[in-house]
Amino acid sequence: MIDAYGGPETLRLRDVAVPPTGTGQLRIRHTSIGVNYHDIYVRSGQYRRFPLPLIPGLEAAGIIEEVGPDVTGFAPGDRVAYLDTGYGAYAAERVLSATLALKLPDSISNDLAATILLKGLTAAILVLRVHPIQQGEVVLVHAAAGGVGHMLVQWASHLGAEVIGTVGSPEKAASATAAGCRDVILYKETDFTARVMELTSGRGVDVVYDAVGRDTFDGSLACLAMLGHLVNYGQSSGAIEPFDIARLAPRSATMSRPAYAHYVETRPALEAMAETLWRAIADGILTVKEGNAYPLAEAARAHEALEQRIAGPFILKP
Repeated sequence: MIDAYGGPETLRLRDVAVPPTGTGQLRIRHTSIGVNYHDIYVRSGQYRRFPLPLIPGLEAAGIIEEVGPDVTGFAPGDRVAYLDTGYGAYAAERVLSATLALKLPDSISNDLAATILLKGLTAAILVLRVHPIQQGEVVLVHAAAGGVGHMLVQWASHLGAEVIGTVGSPEKAASATAAGCRDVILYKETDFTARVMELTSGRGVDVVYDAVGRDTFDGSLACLAMLGHLVNYGQSSGAIEPFDIARLAPRSATMSRPAYAHYVETRPALEAMAETLWRAIADGILTVKEGNAYPLAEAARAHEALEQRIAGPFILKP
């Protein structure tokens, strides 16, 4: 729980009563809790959607302990995972709307589900809906060895794109290459914009997937091809400054700032996208390691590791 915005030290373990299981709800005992950069935005105060104090956390997996009235399709003992934009996942148990829960197939462990659900759904939405990747397109993926970036590289490569990735270290470069990058740029050593234009013989790329934000925005815009698309889906380096939309005109470029929740607002859309994700894992399109585990009481350490760009992914264990 956080009572004030700030650094990782603001995360404190507290005893909070779990409310009764109401109509349309499930009581879930968490076994695995996902840790995402979104949680850092919430903890730091960059995102302030709800008043303090609050329990952060978007995703988790666990076991259903109790099924409330008017709930069908679920039973005690079922393994489920969920995403909740209302937060609350950093907890040992909770009550959740059944409309958010997804039954897990036998092939997906609880730890893997908590590691991949948000990142995997985000990647699926980005390459299949926001900018549907076409055979032969040239794609730039920033943070290509990160949680979402690594999956974007794998999926875009599978769909027939030529993928260029940016990373911060040689170790991450090796990971991005193994995931499917044709070329990898060490952005701390090389001007990524100049290198992209060199690699594409001055043409630029068809789409940039950028979760870095402020530090990469201008460069990403500059390396778009004609009719290119800049997809900003995060801002780990800080918010993008207001800009003149006329800057898109020289290449008739487009820019979007998608939020995954808008693409899975209905139950059928959520189930269909989740099935697409499970199938991509089963078919080997995506290979994802299970998260490095921290006790729930040490959530601050997981946040510190994530902010220090230590290789993840990370999960919390109640």
